[in-house]
Amino acid sequence: MTRFLRPLILPVACAVLGTASAQGPAPIVPLEQSSAIVLPEAPSPAPPSALPCATCGPIAFDFKNVPPVRPQPRVGAFQVPPTGPGYYSILDAVRGTPSQAPPKYPYPRFALMGQSSFDVDFKYLDKPDNAEHDFFDPLKRMKLGDDFLLSLGGQSWVRQMEEYNSRLGRGNNSYTLTRQRIYGDLWYQDRVRLFAEGIASFSNSQDLPSLPIDQTGFDFLNLFLDFKLGDVMGKPAYLRVGRQELLFGSQRLVSTLDWANTRRTFQGVSILRTGEKWDVNAFWTQPVIPNTNRLDWADNQQNFAGIFATYRPKKGHTVDLYDLVLTNNNTVNQRGLQRGNFTINTLGGRYAGDDSGFLWDVESALQLGRQASQNVVAGMVSAGLGYNFKDLPWSPTIWGYYDYSTGDGSPGSGNLNTFNTLYPFGHYYQGWVDIVGRQNAQDVNAHLYVYPAKWLTLNTQFHSFQLANKRDALYNKAGNVSRFDPTGRAGRDVGQELDVIANFHVSKHADILLGYAHLYAGDFIKKTAPVAQKDGFDTSLFFLQANYRW
Repeated sequence: MTRFLRPLILPVACAVLGTASAQGPAPIVPLEQSSAIVLPEAPSPAPPSALPCATCGPIAFDFKNVPPVRPQPRVGAFQVPPTGPGYYSILDAVRGTPSQAPPKYPYPRFALMGQSSFDVDFKYLDKPDNAEHDFFDPLKRMKLGDDFLLSLGGQSWVRQMEEYNSRLGRGNNSYTLTRQRIYGDLWYQDRVRLFAEGIASFSNSQDLPSLPIDQTGFDFLNLFLDFKLGDVMGKPAYLRVGRQELLFGSQRLVSTLDWANTRRTFQGVSILRTGEKWDVNAFWTQPVIPNTNRLDWADNQQNFAGIFATYRPKKGHTVDLYDLVLTNNNTVNQRGLQRGNFTINTLGGRYAGDDSGFLWDVESALQLGRQASQNVVAGMVSAGLGYNFKDLPWSPTIWGYYDYSTGDGSPGSGNLNTFNTLYPFGHYYQGWVDIVGRQNAQDVNAHLYVYPAKWLTLNTQFHSFQLANKRDALYNKAGNVSRFDPTGRAGRDVGQELDVIANFHVSKHADILLGYAHLYAGDFIKKTAPVAQKDGFDTSLFFLQANYRW
């Protein structure tokens, strides 16, 4: 019997004895000073949660700050989605269930998501007053015992592509892209993290050879371990080792490239510190090259390293500072231009924000280094101003931009002035047709966002493209040479592009994205076309995509 009663009696006895001893011995009342002996009042038992005893079990780890999620940085020409009461999805409108504010569900209300799966924040599910629920919630933030936390998720999409005069005169191209992703995120307290994300991407029925970004088969998109190093300025710092996506700032130079069916990933090590005011990432990586015949692996002839810091002085304001070094020991020659065998250091900064409806975004970068036998001195600047008319119907947002990246006026002279765009989200910035990249280019562009309903995003863009230097080449989004006239007689005028994109937010999980983009060819494209191409210089794209996240 004692064996069974001991666990019940011992905690209470420990508490009572512990409290009494802490108060000191009971006072002794002399008999001559009192007609009766007054015993001290026994202390009240401590509540069960405060009972100190050796038999109590371990305390479960508090996961309220795990994972330390890095906020999704604003891209350039950023949207200002509407807020307030309304229907935030088509499904809500059909059901007649409006929301008083935008849902807490962390996936964006848009088909494309540059943010990595490991930075999606489901911590709101742990709050006692949370009233937003979903049938996939049981797969998020699962407690495995006292010290382990597991989350599962994924995404599927299918996109139909219709390209006219694809790749500047290579012919028409009609094909279907499919992609599936699934991830698992396992934490041991806040000390160790294992994140694994698989991807299966395929391209079907292309009329032209598929691009490297179109398919990779079955592979790993992310596979890394995080180890807590300690606290820096009150926030934890982590060492990340393995395959990992990189996304910095505006994504003009470093992006996951979500438009690509494969996304972009790297292999290496990073040190990360995330906080309310400061985020810092120092890294050394190698780019992973998609390969449909075997598991993807890093290109050991390329090394990408640097440090990227983000400061948020106040709400809505962002300052980025960075130093990025890219070395490529591959020998690449495109139409007589050397594009490999270089080491380039990119130093830059960005200031973006919003205040009382006014929007701004300014970024500039300088590149120094060496390519083959030439010294590299190049640069870029992007400057945009906008305004959000939140009180007008459809909550319109307008932007005007000027983008400039240097070109080389004297190829082979000993100095190279062509800007290297690194690993950009070029599809978002220089038109959806993907003909013009951020190298040797000038782009005067305007953007308009409207929201006829809170579940419908309409975006219209107009671009006027010119070469920065007419003796340098036209480079596409991947940094490859598309057309080249070393004499400069073809001029600078690349053309004008009009894009119209619509996103229908069907539910918190599903989106439908469709768009049409048309590049009206300028003199440079016409004069550098193959002799056999007599007409049809314009290029256009129509696409329809269905996307589902969970």
